[in-house]
Amino acid sequence: MATIFTQIIEGRVPARFVWKDDRCVVFLSNRPLRPGHSLVVPRDEIDHWLDLDPTLLCHLAETAQAIGRAQMPAFKPERIGVMLAGLEVPHCHFHVVPIRGLHDLDFGNQDPDPDPEMMDQAADGIRRELRKLAYPQVSD
Repeated sequence: MATIFTQIIEGRVPARFVWKDDRCVVFLSNRPLRPGHSLVVPRDEIDHWLDLDPTLLCHLAETAQAIGRAQMPAFKPERIGVMLAGLEVPHCHFHVVPIRGLHDLDFGNQDPDPDPEMMDQAADGIRRELRKLAYPQVSD
Protein backbone atom coordinates (compact mmCIF):
# COMPACT_ATOMS: atom_id res chain seq x y z
CA MET A 1 0.00 0.00 0.00
CA ALA A 2 1.25 3.46 -0.90
CA THR A 3 2.34 5.74 1.93
CA ILE A 4 0.38 8.90 2.65
CA PHE A 5 3.26 10.83 1.05
CA THR A 6 3.01 8.82 -2.16
CA GLN A 7 -0.73 9.47 -2.18
CA ILE A 8 -0.02 13.20 -1.78
CA ILE A 9 2.60 13.16 -4.55
CA GLU A 10 0.14 11.35 -6.86
CA GLY A 11 -2.58 13.93 -6.11
CA ARG A 12 -4.90 11.50 -4.31
CA VAL A 13 -4.59 13.45 -1.04
CA PRO A 14 -4.49 17.27 -1.00
CA ALA A 15 -1.49 19.21 0.23
CA ARG A 16 -0.04 22.71 0.07
CA PHE A 17 2.89 22.23 -2.30
CA VAL A 18 5.61 24.85 -2.49
CA TRP A 19 8.20 22.96 -4.60
CA LYS A 20 8.16 20.23 -7.23
CA ASP A 21 10.99 18.81 -9.27
CA ASP A 22 11.69 15.46 -10.91
CA ARG A 23 13.23 13.95 -7.74
CA CYS A 24 11.29 15.42 -4.82
CA VAL A 25 8.43 17.61 -3.66
CA VAL A 26 7.96 19.97 -0.73
CA PHE A 27 4.65 20.60 0.98
CA LEU A 28 3.56 22.00 4.31
CA SER A 29 3.14 19.61 7.21
CA ASN A 30 -0.53 19.10 8.05
CA ARG A 31 0.46 19.05 11.74
CA PRO A 32 3.00 21.86 11.88
CA LEU A 33 5.40 22.47 14.72
CA ARG A 34 5.63 26.13 13.68
CA PRO A 35 4.17 28.18 10.83
CA GLY A 36 5.93 27.23 7.60
CA HIS A 37 6.92 23.71 8.76
CA SER A 38 7.70 22.00 5.45
CA LEU A 39 8.41 18.42 4.43
CA VAL A 40 10.97 17.60 1.73
CA VAL A 41 9.93 14.21 0.33
CA PRO A 42 11.56 12.12 -2.40
CA ARG A 43 9.22 10.98 -5.15
CA ASP A 44 10.57 7.45 -4.72
CA GLU A 45 9.06 5.64 -1.75
CA ILE A 46 12.17 4.91 0.34
CA ASP A 47 11.61 4.18 4.02
CA HIS A 48 14.97 4.88 5.67
CA TRP A 49 17.36 7.72 4.87
CA LEU A 50 20.28 5.29 5.12
CA ASP A 51 18.87 3.57 2.02
CA LEU A 52 18.86 6.75 -0.08
CA ASP A 53 21.23 6.94 -2.99
CA PRO A 54 23.91 9.51 -2.01
CA THR A 55 23.03 11.77 -4.94
CA LEU A 56 19.35 11.77 -3.93
CA LEU A 57 20.31 12.49 -0.31
CA CYS A 58 22.36 15.47 -1.50
CA HIS A 59 19.47 16.67 -3.67
CA LEU A 60 17.07 16.48 -0.72
CA ALA A 61 19.53 18.41 1.45
CA GLU A 62 19.99 21.07 -1.24
CA THR A 63 16.22 21.37 -1.55
CA ALA A 64 15.86 21.67 2.23
CA GLN A 65 18.47 24.44 2.13
CA ALA A 66 16.51 26.29 -0.57
CA ILE A 67 13.33 26.00 1.50
CA GLY A 68 15.19 27.26 4.56
CA ARG A 69 16.50 30.23 2.59
CA ALA A 70 12.91 31.10 1.72
CA GLN A 71 11.63 30.53 5.26
CA MET A 72 14.10 32.97 6.85
CA PRO A 73 12.64 36.15 5.31
CA ALA A 74 9.10 34.75 5.25
CA PHE A 75 8.93 33.92 8.99
CA LYS A 76 11.96 35.70 10.52
CA PRO A 77 12.90 32.84 12.87
CA GLU A 78 16.06 32.60 14.94
CA ARG A 79 17.14 29.54 12.93
CA ILE A 80 15.86 26.91 10.53
CA GLY A 81 15.72 23.46 12.11
CA VAL A 82 16.14 20.40 9.93
CA MET A 83 15.61 16.81 10.95
CA LEU A 84 15.01 13.33 9.65
CA ALA A 85 13.01 11.52 12.31
CA GLY A 86 11.64 8.61 10.27
CA LEU A 87 9.13 7.41 12.81
CA GLU A 88 5.65 8.44 11.66
CA VAL A 89 5.56 7.73 7.92
CA PRO A 90 7.63 4.93 6.31
CA HIS A 91 8.75 7.31 3.54
CA CYS A 92 11.95 9.25 4.15
CA HIS A 93 11.47 13.00 4.56
CA PHE A 94 13.22 16.09 5.89
CA HIS A 95 11.37 18.37 8.28
CA VAL A 96 12.37 22.00 7.63
CA VAL A 97 11.06 24.19 10.44
CA PRO A 98 11.45 27.91 11.21
CA ILE A 99 12.40 27.86 14.91
CA ARG A 100 13.11 30.18 17.83
CA GLY A 101 14.77 27.45 19.89
CA LEU A 102 15.18 23.72 20.31
CA HIS A 103 11.78 23.47 22.00
CA ASP A 104 10.17 24.22 18.63
CA LEU A 105 11.30 20.80 17.37
CA ASP A 106 9.29 18.88 19.98
CA PHE A 107 6.69 16.76 18.17
CA GLY A 108 4.55 16.88 21.29
CA ASN A 109 3.83 20.48 20.27
CA GLN A 110 2.38 19.73 16.82
CA ASP A 111 -0.75 21.64 15.90
CA PRO A 112 -3.31 18.90 15.09
CA ASP A 113 -5.80 21.35 13.58
CA PRO A 114 -4.01 24.32 12.00
CA ASP A 115 -6.05 27.23 10.65
CA PRO A 116 -6.42 26.73 6.87
CA GLU A 117 -6.02 30.44 6.16
CA MET A 118 -2.78 30.56 8.16
CA MET A 119 -1.53 27.49 6.28
CA ASP A 120 -2.33 29.16 2.94
CA GLN A 121 -0.50 32.31 4.06
CA ALA A 122 2.53 30.26 5.12
CA ALA A 123 2.66 28.44 1.78
CA ASP A 124 2.26 31.73 -0.11
CA GLY A 125 5.09 33.27 1.91
CA ILE A 126 7.47 30.43 1.09
CA ARG A 127 6.53 30.51 -2.60
CA ARG A 128 6.98 34.29 -2.74
CA GLU A 129 10.48 34.07 -1.26
CA LEU A 130 11.45 31.12 -3.49
CA ARG A 131 10.45 33.22 -6.51
CA LYS A 132 12.55 36.14 -5.24
CA LEU A 133 15.46 33.70 -5.01
CA ALA A 134 14.75 32.66 -8.64
CA TYR A 135 14.01 28.99 -7.97
CA PRO A 136 12.04 27.63 -10.95
CA GLN A 137 10.74 24.66 -8.94
CA VAL A 138 8.12 26.76 -7.11
CA SER A 139 4.76 25.01 -7.12
CA ASP A 140 1.34 26.58 -6.57
